[in-house]
Amino acid sequence: MTREDTVRHYYSAWEKKEWNLIDGMLADGFTFISPNDSDRLNRREFHTKCWPEAGWIKRFDLESVAARDSGVFVRYLCHTRNGRSFRNIEYFQFSDEKIASIECYFGGQQGHPSQNASVEEMERILSVDRP
Repeated sequence: MTREDTVRHYYSAWEKKEWNLIDGMLADGFTFISPNDSDRLNRREFHTKCWPEAGWIKRFDLESVAARDSGVFVRYLCHTRNGRSFRNIEYFQFSDEKIASIECYFGGQQGHPSQNASVEEMERILSVDRP
């Protein structure tokens, strides 16, 4: 399996709400970083802080998946269960064939948009065109 395949399976596991699949993809010493008060979360902290968000995720449209050296850049459009959407960019670094770290980047003056934000607010923050 290529690193790009691993990343695609990672997002699929989020959609299916299968933590055990994700956990099996993560390397020992895994870290997660985002501008949303998530500075170098370890695996347990990542699960505790981020996994509850899986409940409101409907699906990901992976718009770009590009491998370079030991990493993979991904740009996606995430659709939530309440009809909203937002874009993020994530950078995956690998150790052997496992995900060693993920750095999540999102824009907007208010940081990561809430699944409770209005459609108008989401569009303003992220400049996302709804399908």
